[in-house]
Amino acid sequence: MTYIVNDACIMCKYTDCVEVCPVDCFYEGENMLVIHPDECIDCGVCEPECPVEAIKPDTEPGAEKWVEFNREYSEKWPNITIKKDPLPDAERYEKEEGKLEKYFSPNPGEGD
Repeated sequence: MTYIVNDACIMCKYTDCVEVCPVDCFYEGENMLVIHPDECIDCGVCEPECPVEAIKPDTEPGAEKWVEFNREYSEKWPNITIKKDPLPDAERYEKEEGKLEKYFSPNPGEGD
């Protein structure tokens, strides 16, 4: 099993999760994070750290597509291991639905 980051992270990009990850398996895009599924050790410490509940186990319904999404972008984006400030208008986007179609950027973030 692995954990995934879904579209609830888009336009928020809280990084509380990366600070607690013991294996540094988070990768940073321009406006969201992803988890490398082959590096995740299924410890689950990241899940409760996400204020928008964007981190889910891959056993949840609909998570299959997110495993591949996380794999694809974790292989393109830089690793992130330190907490950073969330995106400027994060609170405004926390509850918004359909963020993948509206706002997703394939561009990499800065990483550490």
